[in-house]
Amino acid sequence: MPPSVTSVRVMNRFALAMIALLLATAPAGARTLEIVDIGDSLTAGLGLPANEAFPARLEARLKADGLDVRVANAGVSGDTTAGGLARLDWTLGDKPDLVILALGANDALRGADPAVVKGNLDKMIDKIQASGAKLLLLGMLAPPNWGKEYEGAFDRIYPDLAKAHHVPLYPFFLEGVAMKPDLNQPDGLHPNQKGVGVLVDRIAPVVAKLAAGLVEAKS
Repeated sequence: MPPSVTSVRVMNRFALAMIALLLATAPAGARTLEIVDIGDSLTAGLGLPANEAFPARLEARLKADGLDVRVANAGVSGDTTAGGLARLDWTLGDKPDLVILALGANDALRGADPAVVKGNLDKMIDKIQASGAKLLLLGMLAPPNWGKEYEGAFDRIYPDLAKAHHVPLYPFFLEGVAMKPDLNQPDGLHPNQKGVGVLVDRIAPVVAKLAAGLVEAKS
């Protein structure tokens, strides 16, 4: 029998509490961990106040659980993997410790060639790793309207890249929110405030674990 939403949240909060306890033992004066979240309108928070966008809510959650982090919102509405690649050097200019990469939704909606999308993301991952930052890859899934062949080719992009580059993968950014009217804005595509909360509940423990590893490595 699958765990209830309440039990999942309790387990996530417990995991965050344990990670916060670990981080509390970090050396005094340790600097704030810098996280940058690179994405499109799903990251930028289209239709929401700035403080309700995913990066802001993620930062608030992590801080509430005792983690000294700053999460920069590098989401650009309408952006694609090509656009993200073009602005990546500028985005990495502040030398983040951790990058959350959440691009590809607009590529899928437009039916972009999966090979091109994969190539763009591959180059972005190379650049991020060369900068010294750690990476969390947030996967995307293709809409069904392009057919099974396209869907299969697109959906393989993120697992294949995560395996090739040895980076952690959160399989689907919108897990638990996609196709649920009560968790999305009227367009059916962008999470509302409640939907963002679900995303944060699911993803914050993953980010916290990576943050703990960075603190331990730097101590």
